[in-house]
Amino acid sequence: MTPDQSTTDGVGKSIGRVDDESPDHTQVANALGFSVAAGASAGTSTEPTVSVSDTACGSESGLASDSVTDILETLVGQYQDLVSRVSDLEHENERLRESLAEKESDMQQQQKTLKNLASANNDLRATVKEVDERTAETREIAKSTVAKVSQLESKADPDKQEDAENLPHGVEPSTSPLDFFANCRQRKVKKVFVERQQKPNTYRAVRVAKWWDEFATTRSDGSGVFFDRDDIEQCLTALLNKNPHPQTVSRVWNKIVDLGGEDVVEKTHQVSNKQEKKEILAMDMETAEGLLDQRYIGLDLIEDPGHKATSGGVTPVVMRG
Repeated sequence: MTPDQSTTDGVGKSIGRVDDESPDHTQVANALGFSVAAGASAGTSTEPTVSVSDTACGSESGLASDSVTDILETLVGQYQDLVSRVSDLEHENERLRESLAEKESDMQQQQKTLKNLASANNDLRATVKEVDERTAETREIAKSTVAKVSQLESKADPDKQEDAENLPHGVEPSTSPLDFFANCRQRKVKKVFVERQQKPNTYRAVRVAKWWDEFATTRSDGSGVFFDRDDIEQCLTALLNKNPHPQTVSRVWNKIVDLGGEDVVEKTHQVSNKQEKKEILAMDMETAEGLLDQRYIGLDLIEDPGHKATSGGVTPVVMRG
């Protein structure tokens, strides 16, 4: 053994040198991440003092990391739920659009069907109207034929010569020219007085008199009706589709008086002493209702009204002025 061997570690360093080079407690603690308490030194402290704050920081850092992870997981879950909800809403929206398109198509089809039905209904109405007109015309022809046959039979029978102008089948004779013309076909009356004779006010007088149920005043006891000049004006407005001239109202008024004979009475009417008297044209209810009987439709009694006047009042075409 050499003199220096007892003081070395066997690798060429002495024990004292090894001790000098060995790290102290502070260095070890720092290397391990711990801190040494204040006042501690390599020579006075044999154990490292661990700082509690460092441990707490590590713990809080771990907790914060866990909390963020939980929040992120929650947000990811909510996002996935929203994506799923949006997808469901898109599907629902698409389904509603398809349903709406189907309903619009159905509505268009229904409108088309209604339009076709309306057109068919109009055609049907036109057909019915045409049939009604043909039926009325046929009925008139039949009545006219029956009347002529009856008249011929009366003329052929010597016992009936005196009554040759009587109406067939007990049809009542007219009581006035107004009653006669009101009961004939109005188209023929218009043809005679408007187209042939240029006497439109005569035709208008007949039309106005027949509208008593709409424009005249019915007496409270139901015994008759009467027109005043305002009623005549309103009736002419409906007939002409415009306001009549005052002179037209006066002329139609006078024609009703002329045609009415004893059936129409011209007089004054006063409701109370505070109101002025009004001129009126009055008819009893029997006469007024007789204007609407249509007794002579189809009998061809006014084909030549200038030669139809008779004393018996069957066709009393008596014109004055």
